[in-house]
Amino acid sequence: MGAQIILKVHPADNVLVALVNLEKGMTVNYEGQDYIIQEPVKAKHKFATADLAAGDSIIMYGVLVGKAQQPIKKGGLISTSNVKHAANDFTIGDRDTNWIKPDVSAFSGRTFKGYHRADGSVGTANYWVVIPMVFCENRNLDVLQQALVTDLGYGRNRSYQRQSKQLVELYRAGKSVEEILEADLQADYAGNENQRLFPNVDGIKFLNHSGGCGGTRQDAQALCGLLAGYITHPNVAGATVLSLGCQNAQVSMLEEEIKKRSPQFAKPLYILEQQKVGKESELLSEAIKQTFAGVMLANQQTRQPAPLSKLCIGLECGGSDGFSGISANPAIGYTSDLLVALGGSVILSEFPELCGVEQNLSDRCMDVETAERFSHLMHTYNDRAKAVGSGFDMNPSPGNIRDGLITDAIKSAGAAKKGGTSPVTAVLDYPEKVTRPGLNLLCTPGNDVESTTAEVASGANIVLFTTGLGTPTGNPVAPVVKIATNTALFDRMRDIMDINTGTIIEGKETIQQAGARILDYVIGVASGDTQVAAVRHVQDDFIPWKRGVSL
Repeated sequence: MGAQIILKVHPADNVLVALVNLEKGMTVNYEGQDYIIQEPVKAKHKFATADLAAGDSIIMYGVLVGKAQQPIKKGGLISTSNVKHAANDFTIGDRDTNWIKPDVSAFSGRTFKGYHRADGSVGTANYWVVIPMVFCENRNLDVLQQALVTDLGYGRNRSYQRQSKQLVELYRAGKSVEEILEADLQADYAGNENQRLFPNVDGIKFLNHSGGCGGTRQDAQALCGLLAGYITHPNVAGATVLSLGCQNAQVSMLEEEIKKRSPQFAKPLYILEQQKVGKESELLSEAIKQTFAGVMLANQQTRQPAPLSKLCIGLECGGSDGFSGISANPAIGYTSDLLVALGGSVILSEFPELCGVEQNLSDRCMDVETAERFSHLMHTYNDRAKAVGSGFDMNPSPGNIRDGLITDAIKSAGAAKKGGTSPVTAVLDYPEKVTRPGLNLLCTPGNDVESTTAEVASGANIVLFTTGLGTPTGNPVAPVVKIATNTALFDRMRDIMDINTGTIIEGKETIQQAGARILDYVIGVASGDTQVAAVRHVQDDFIPWKRGVSL
């Protein structure tokens, strides 16, 4: 495989992707055809393969991704000034559920070392969670965190307090502003992982949030479903729940949602209601004791071999760039196909980023009822967004646009590659739980933290997260594997990246080779042998989705 500087993603496309910066006047050749670049085209951006008139279709990934708003010359840059979002509508068509399963012989018989739960699920980690029913309890969670985390050996953040002390010393020594800014400061690593009191427990996680009251009853129900998803999650051994008592999100509602997900729920669950207990000091003392006792119980569990079919992988992207849909997303799409062929589960979410590829996903649904549910959720979500002055076409962020994802359909066509090619076995509404192996579609916003939070609540015990611009996103209970779409990003932000797929762009590796490499890496993470950057940095992002507000 040799290096190339331009790429056509699909044979039907009428745009080419620049893999490097192209200067005006350059002549580039792709498969025997010459193109004269009409204006500078930055790497990751696209140019036209033929003269286009106003109103002509822009095709990429083999689908409609936009309409020309003015004439564009062959070799001309495709940009927000000359192209507007456009996507084909979709119908409930014929089923297209046949797929070519990848060769999984290299993974046949492979296992990972996980935590086996009573309901048959297997965790890739072993956490205790502390959950507030309402934002009023967040302060009490902070007190519990201060009381428990460090002394139990879970304090792992890099401490920058030493740097402020150094600056104070320099200031007192009379150093100037310029000298202060030039100072070489040192940070301490406060990790004491080897001093854990409970070696079989990965940590105590505190799921602070801003919900539980002041919203609609539907908001409260959705929040309780999300929290129940974390309490019943295979990576969670048990939970301490703090309730104020008068909020919309009542404990009874949480218990109903737990029962929906786990009818024979058997994990330790301690619930404390502040208005019943009375004194805050008594509430906190009881919560500390119960949490400590719960962690003692969790520590009795150890990792045991489990088949790869017990893996449920969330597929996510954030800070996407023009290479996302060419390297990292197709790579984890192949990883998805491998895992599905092995009997595992994968979750594709971010419904605003499926705009323009709905027909393909609808046709891949196993039955008409599943396709109809997908159609209903997509149309209802988009209509709600339009009602408040937005729509799926407003999904790309400024960073996306700067890096070549100039319409939602372009972004979506690349984002959907994460789901691979297997049939859709289920369509889930937020925050429902995965119950079927195979490819599951989960209705969430495109916001990467809200979506990742939801995927984990639905059962993802590992998340594969692709990024072209760089993002530190993590999750409190599920390892989030950060996958760079290009080598420049991987090298620049290596402290928060785990895997590089820029090798695909450089012609050093095929999509299939990268996808298999990623699954091999996932097995190490699932077994606790490999620690991802988001876990190392304690990047515990947790944001419930307040439905109808976020794209």
